[in-house]
Amino acid sequence: MREDILRRLSEITAEEQAILDGKKTIDREIYMDGSTDMISGEKLLDKGKLIAIRPHTRFIAFPEHTHDYVEMVYMCSGETAHSINGSRIVLHEGELLMLGRNARQSIEPAGAADIAVNFIIRPEFFTGTLPYLGEEETPLRRFVVRCLTGEYDAGFLLFRVADVPTIQNLIENLLLMIPEEAPNRRSILQATMGLLFAHLLNHTETLTLSNGEQETVFSVLRYVEEHYKDGSLGELAAREHYELTALSRLIRARVGKTYTELVQEKRLSQAAWLLKNTDRRVDEIARLVGYENVSYFHRIFASRFDCSPKHYRDCK
Repeated sequence: MREDILRRLSEITAEEQAILDGKKTIDREIYMDGSTDMISGEKLLDKGKLIAIRPHTRFIAFPEHTHDYVEMVYMCSGETAHSINGSRIVLHEGELLMLGRNARQSIEPAGAADIAVNFIIRPEFFTGTLPYLGEEETPLRRFVVRCLTGEYDAGFLLFRVADVPTIQNLIENLLLMIPEEAPNRRSILQATMGLLFAHLLNHTETLTLSNGEQETVFSVLRYVEEHYKDGSLGELAAREHYELTALSRLIRARVGKTYTELVQEKRLSQAAWLLKNTDRRVDEIARLVGYENVSYFHRIFASRFDCSPKHYRDCK
């Protein structure tokens, strides 16, 4: 973290000074309307703004609350301890925490050297970030994007990415740019956030989710991503220590599709990408993505994309 950014974020705020002078609770007027425990984006975002940053208030416990926006917490130095939907996690320097709007969070007191910054983000901000995540639509990509943007209530996503320089650099860029009133500010911020999400998608091995069931769903989607050509539900169930029928029910309940449908979706999206980006023959692409029966591949591709593979390639 650049020293000038850290120095700025370390400054004692008026709220923190009041706490050091003896105030025993947070100033609810800063965050909430009336007696509700929901933090309001209207309170923290200037009119017309979709994103802002705010240093986390130190020296006092922050009581349990929710947000009406998507929150991203980055640990600049030190650590903070959070309780989210009953799970206690410790956020260390360089790590990133994403919170859904319905997540119930409380935070233990932080010391002077524990510098965290909260990104306050309206969901509509993310419409400008998605084009930077690539063209291929896969079950794993869709799941992570829905979690990151708050569309899917995942509770929290914790990325332990302190040793990933590209992610650290992008977060630093956001911290530099968000307070500025530069031309094209919103589009630049959306592009930077889109690149950040793209890199997070490339480092899903660092991801911790809020409960074991979600961890299993995520493992299923990663397995499909990596083994769509020759994997099997039986092998996956053995890996996850599930009975085959129980895992099949869980996938259907939480993803809304069967394992076979997920595999087919990934195979066809990969085939579409290969058609657009390579000169390989259609029959070769069919076999590359796991279909030995080329006639069957033609039928299901046409069913998915409303055109033949050849027409899809010609219209790219």
